[in-house]
Amino acid sequence: MDLGVGPRTAEAMAAIRARISGGGLGPGDRLPSIRRLAATLGLSPSTVVEAYDRLAAEGVIRARPGSGFYVVPGVRPPLAFAPAVGRPPAVDPFWVSRLALDADPAMAKPGCGWLPADWMPTEALRRAIRTVARSDAALLTDYGGTRGSPALRRLLANRLADEGVPVGPDRILLTASGTQAIDLVCRMLLRPGDTVILDDPCYFNFQALLGVHGVRTVGVPFGETGPDVAAFEATVAAERPRLYLTNAALHNPTGATMAPQTAHRVLAAAAAHDVVVVEDDIFADFEPDRSVRLAALDGLDRVVRVGSFSKTLSASVRCGYVAARADWIEALVDLQVATGFGGPSPVAAEVVARLLAEGGYRRHVEGLRRRLDGARRDAARQLGDLGMEPWTMPRGGFYLWCRLPDGRDGATVARAALGEGVVLAPGDVFAVSGSAAAFMRFNVAWARDARALDVLRRALDGPAEEGAAPDG
Repeated sequence: MDLGVGPRTAEAMAAIRARISGGGLGPGDRLPSIRRLAATLGLSPSTVVEAYDRLAAEGVIRARPGSGFYVVPGVRPPLAFAPAVGRPPAVDPFWVSRLALDADPAMAKPGCGWLPADWMPTEALRRAIRTVARSDAALLTDYGGTRGSPALRRLLANRLADEGVPVGPDRILLTASGTQAIDLVCRMLLRPGDTVILDDPCYFNFQALLGVHGVRTVGVPFGETGPDVAAFEATVAAERPRLYLTNAALHNPTGATMAPQTAHRVLAAAAAHDVVVVEDDIFADFEPDRSVRLAALDGLDRVVRVGSFSKTLSASVRCGYVAARADWIEALVDLQVATGFGGPSPVAAEVVARLLAEGGYRRHVEGLRRRLDGARRDAARQLGDLGMEPWTMPRGGFYLWCRLPDGRDGATVARAALGEGVVLAPGDVFAVSGSAAAFMRFNVAWARDARALDVLRRALDGPAEEGAAPDG
């Protein structure tokens, strides 16, 4: 955020810069009128005036008296990839991700996607890091092998076998993160213009990542037992997608879990139309008892399993993985060499391996489940006192997908809260169809913060967004 610029003015400036860098506004083009842009972004005209004045002072745009504002020629050529244009920043996945990642540590973050530091096994992490620091010099200085730590891959193979996915270490590839694992699979399988099915709603960074690959996304409504099967079958038949990307268990953002009968029909439709399924199982360890897994039902034929430990161990010591067919793993190894010259940090992989090998990891996760059960009940009650009801009560995990009261618009509420230093996650950032304006995702580990609840109460007490649909 620019020094001395309020969050709403910065939002307007970012939207204008994105349109210019993305080619939506070219050199010499006239910018939207102040009232038109204010209505598009849900901001006041005075905020847009300030944004235009600041951009003019920077030399990005120029005012012509009686005519309006115009892009200064030669500002910036269009890029092959640029942030999406046309979406208000509050529901732009890139803007929301940057906001959460760059937020001041003192800010309350009920909209973020990770647990607070004091919930994580920091002492165990310190011990593992000290132990790894005393390892051979080669571990601390050399590139790692192309598939990643053999010890960690053996541990992962044992864990997968316990879930009904018998796979050897040779069919597991370690990656720098779960997101990188999905990116590698997309590089292997997708070409610009291909179609990908997403749950609607879904994790917002799925949309951002797929946008980088230039593919077309189609949403299928996601309910309490998984995707709407009839809609999924019809969409697969009509759209001929290449890939379906989903969280089968403790779905992000809804917290729902796919039912066995839904999973069987999804796999049958995928097989009938040659669709690859990517199952992001990053929340697996938060389940009190294991639900159906697409990878187990399919045997890793057309299902690719990805995961990481950023939610349960550390988002700083990052290490993800892919489990897939042997020939696909070979292709992914080469892709990872080409794009990253090897796998994840050998130090990070060794730290994760040591933590998994100790009995402490199991006890830590069991403790997280118990703590989250209490936090979930408390958050649901406190949010309910503000008129927000969970769409469903998840079996585990740390998300509640809540409907806002009285037709409130999630983006409007999030902007108001941000002005008071609280980061929220409005529903439409997750919605492929843009139909979740009346929802908000809350992280229960952060949502009970008294200051955050007080700010949220004031944001909800503001005027309802004109035209907001009470039923989302």
